[in-house]
Amino acid sequence: MTSVDGSPSGPPPDGPSSDGFDAVVVGSGPNGLVGALRLARAGRRVLLVEAGGTVGGGLRTEELTLPGFRHDVCATVVPLALASPAFRALGLDVAHDHPPVPAAHPLDGAPAALVQRSEGATAAGFGRDGAAWRASVGATARAGFPLVDTLLAPLHLPPAAPLAAVRYGALGALPTTAAARVFRDPAARSALAGMAAHSMLDLAQPLTAGYGLLLAALAHSVGWPVVRGGTQSLADALVRELRVLGGEVVTGWHVRDLDELPPAPITLLDTSTRALLEIAGDRLPAAYRRRVERFRPGPGVFKVDYALDAPVPWTDPAVAAAGTVHLGGTLPEIVDAERAVVRGGHPERPFVLGVQACVADPSRAPEGKHTFWAYCHVPNGSDVDRTAAIEGQIERFAPGFRDRVLARHVMGPAALEAHNPNEVGGDINGGSGDWRQFVSRPVLARSPWRTPVPGLFLCSASTPPGGGVHGMGGWEAAGLALAVDSPAPRPARR
Repeated sequence: MTSVDGSPSGPPPDGPSSDGFDAVVVGSGPNGLVGALRLARAGRRVLLVEAGGTVGGGLRTEELTLPGFRHDVCATVVPLALASPAFRALGLDVAHDHPPVPAAHPLDGAPAALVQRSEGATAAGFGRDGAAWRASVGATARAGFPLVDTLLAPLHLPPAAPLAAVRYGALGALPTTAAARVFRDPAARSALAGMAAHSMLDLAQPLTAGYGLLLAALAHSVGWPVVRGGTQSLADALVRELRVLGGEVVTGWHVRDLDELPPAPITLLDTSTRALLEIAGDRLPAAYRRRVERFRPGPGVFKVDYALDAPVPWTDPAVAAAGTVHLGGTLPEIVDAERAVVRGGHPERPFVLGVQACVADPSRAPEGKHTFWAYCHVPNGSDVDRTAAIEGQIERFAPGFRDRVLARHVMGPAALEAHNPNEVGGDINGGSGDWRQFVSRPVLARSPWRTPVPGLFLCSASTPPGGGVHGMGGWEAAGLALAVDSPAPRPARR
């Protein structure tokens, strides 16, 4: 079967073996996989449908450059996979490898700021800012899983750690530009800015400090590991258990309408809001459609994967031990760069996030060789080639880097979206995570995972708590679905 645009529609020839399913999950990113497994563990017969040829969504690993070099196409460093209440409850047997240093932030003419596993070692490295680091990031780390559970399940009442959340919020609710004033020196200020820049927001906006606090705290509490062999291993582990429990998985099936799916009382969509509107069509009430249509995407990403003949030649040798490297210079530089992107620009010196996965997991490259990837933020849907700008920032802190490049693989926003349709315009976070959309994802509601169509749930990063390898969107949607004993059959398109 083909659609009007000539692309495949309907199940492929090797589609599901039967239609006796209790639940259908569309999309096999971490949220879809977690949702499917939670339903299967509750005794539901589950069909998982994936448009791509391989399961995983943002968890896929491929030889993008040269044979033997395994690159994570999207997510690589996965602290939330260790901290998330969803993954903790699932208890998967997946090996995680930790780099000696979770994250490093090189600085011009000064030692790099190192965020280490040890809170004490990190604080000592920040000298006179050590006490402030302990009181802010350290306190967030020491609050432990109850605080993480509160932040990753922001609509649960009562919260798991109300007092810790209040203490966290006193600083985390601030813009990063304001929160960084608790530190006096550039190193700690820059380290916080690099963490907060993962939000892909203007760092003068409220709540951006919260992103930085949580990510930095996770470096102390659970570390910033990679999945041994690539994040595809995490997706494969979820699929293996799903199949053991009787679930079926079909790839190469791009669902465009609910009527294509076998009848089931529960349907979870691990998709973008754009796909939700297409798949559900006019079954959705007009008022709900209008609210979803107002949901705003975030900036996109421009990513380059490298095969290297040797490690990155960092000016500061301490950076060589870090799994993640933030390349942006000082707090003011990072603020200016991220603000320019949000306003539609392409800064000459972008904030660059780099990952040297082989520091933790040498199996990702042939012996003696290394992988490295780096991305910068760009306006959503940008078609500007940022390779030179990214490599300029790398060379700034690692002169001679280009001489070690054996091959590179470039993915701008269009390529990222083609690889994973959920990354609309290159947005890897499923929509802007600013204060207006922090919980109103994609609409403001007590249970935003539930749609007005009976039995139909949205579970992607476009639902709380947003982007990241935590599986919470799928966990929450599956929990809501299981709480309903007998959902009404979904209505036909009008």
